[in-house]
This record gives sequence, structure tokens and C-alpha cells, in this order.
Amino acid sequence: MDGKASLYGLDAAALAEAVRAAGAPAFRAKQLGEWLWARPVASWDAMTNLPKALRTALAERFLDLDGTLETLEVAGADGGTLKILSRLADGELVETVVIPARDRATVCVSSQVGCAMGCAFCASGRNGCARNLSAGEIAAQAARAAVLLGRRPDNVVFMGMGEPFANYDNALAAARRMNAPAPEGLGVGARRITFSTCGVVPGIERFAEEGVQFELSVSLHAPTDELRSALMPVNRRWPLGVLVPAVRAYTEKTGRIVTFEYTLVAGFNDAPEHAKALLALVRGFPCRVNLIPLNPVPGFDGRAPDAADCEAFRSYLERHGLNATLRRSKGRGVNASCGQLRRSRIGGA
Repeated sequence: MDGKASLYGLDAAALAEAVRAAGAPAFRAKQLGEWLWARPVASWDAMTNLPKALRTALAERFLDLDGTLETLEVAGADGGTLKILSRLADGELVETVVIPARDRATVCVSSQVGCAMGCAFCASGRNGCARNLSAGEIAAQAARAAVLLGRRPDNVVFMGMGEPFANYDNALAAARRMNAPAPEGLGVGARRITFSTCGVVPGIERFAEEGVQFELSVSLHAPTDELRSALMPVNRRWPLGVLVPAVRAYTEKTGRIVTFEYTLVAGFNDAPEHAKALLALVRGFPCRVNLIPLNPVPGFDGRAPDAADCEAFRSYLERHGLNATLRRSKGRGVNASCGQLRRSRIGGA
């Protein structure tokens, strides 16, 4: 990455220092922040109210704005789910998903190039993890999505490529940039930014101590260690007997509700006895369950249950007092649904 940093990763104090080091007055930092967040642009020349000398000095120390995250391809129809393939400064590829809805828009950002967790039904880890993304590379995904949307996104979820708690410091710094009001950041509400972990217990424990209002989602996917370990290697390191108490402690410390993600796989974890075991596992502390019918992924021999079976699973949980929702896929047509991101050309291998 030629040693240059990304402006998208800098907080207000760091932006002010960058401007001061370039010999410009302090008010230029606010103008610079507006070009990053309030009305994002892709080049130094587009920052028309900044003196050329300042732009030149910044270009010598920082990546070109398009160099942080260069858009290569955008797949998806107007008004529907969009999958963005971007090239980073070192040539690595990363994917971001933009999900518009009638009254809101959600951006699903990646935190790593690939993933090392190796979940059986997730394409992101097929080739392992090449590296962590910097805070700037993560935050820039949301800024670029804002350009496509023509407005600030309402929600940001760390549910793209990678495990955010395996890149904890950069992911949290990026979330702070996306949360900070313009011109210091994108201005997305803290409770509208969600960290999704596959169950990295030290990250959950650390997150509980941050004093932030960001949301936490935990990928569960099975109600027993035997089944979960078959899907998620991380369970061998932090099994349910360790993970669930950590989540419970998080809710006690923060007073916040946790969402458990549960992918339904036909004939594997979708039977009534699985619903009963899931209920027993998570009952007794503030949580909700988000049920996700399996999205097809090359290399995983599984299928989604029938719609009636998915609804029966959800209904059982609801009848027994557990808040459960059934997610409807919005990005399957462009391989942008949960588990389908894989740092490749759109439609490619």
C-alpha cells in the first residue's frame, strides 16, 4: 500500500493535524471532512474549496480517495440490492453490499480480505484470510455506498467478509468514524451499527467494556456443540458452554439485547427438537433470534428447508416466548446474501 494511510480512518483530531502539518489553517480540516463524509468525492481535484497546495501536500502523505477503495463492478438492479466489488491499494479485492428498502438503506461492510474462520456454509472463507482491512478501508465502504444511494445509509452491519472481532481495533475505529456526525464522520446512529461475530469470546468480553451503543449479533446456527462444531470450527475453541455465558454477561453489563443468527439447513438443524434445544440454550436473558434459510454456496452440500418448515420453527420459538424473525433473502440474485461474499469478480469463481 506504498506506506500511505487512508483519510477515511482519521478522526477529527487526526484530520486537523494532517491539515496543520500541510501548513494550512485549522478551518480547512472541516472542509476536508465534508468532502470525505457529507458529500463524498473520489479525487483531490474535486475538493474545489481547498487550495491546490493543500491538496498536493495531502496527496503526498495519504492515499488518493479512489485509491483507498476503487470500485471495479456493481451488480444489481436499480432500486434493489447492490453488490460492490472494490480493489484496495495493494490489489486485493473486497465486497460490500447495499440493501435499499422503502424507508431505509443498509450497508453490509467487510472487515477482512477473506476470512479465517472456515464456516462450512460461508463462501468468504474458501480461500482463507489475506489480511485485515484498515479502519479507513472499512469506513470508506460506507462512504462509497452513500454516493451510490445519494444519501447517508440508515444502518451499517459488519456482516460482510471477515470476522470483525479478529480485526477488533480497526473495526471499532471504523464504526466510530461511521457514527461520528459530519464533517467528522458519516453520522449513522450508534444503535444502527451492528457487529456480527461468529463467536469470538474475547472480542465479546472486550466489547462489553467499551461503553458504546453499537449492537451485537452472534452467529449461533446450531443448538448443540456437536452440530455447531460441524458447521463452525470456532466452536471447538469457544464452545457453547463458554460462548453463551459470555453473551449473557454482555447483556448484564450493557443492558442491551443480543441477536442470535441461526441459519436453517434442511435435515440438519431445523427439526422441532432443535427448536426446543435452541429455546433452552438462550432463554433467560434479553435476546432475539434471526432465522436465515440457507443461501446456496458452492462447496457446501446443504439446502434451505421448505418455507413451511422455516415458519414452523419460528412459530415454535415465538409461542414459547422467544422473539424470532424469519429473514427473507434480498441479495441472492447477485450472490450478495448471507454467506455468499467471496472477493471475486461478479459472477466469477
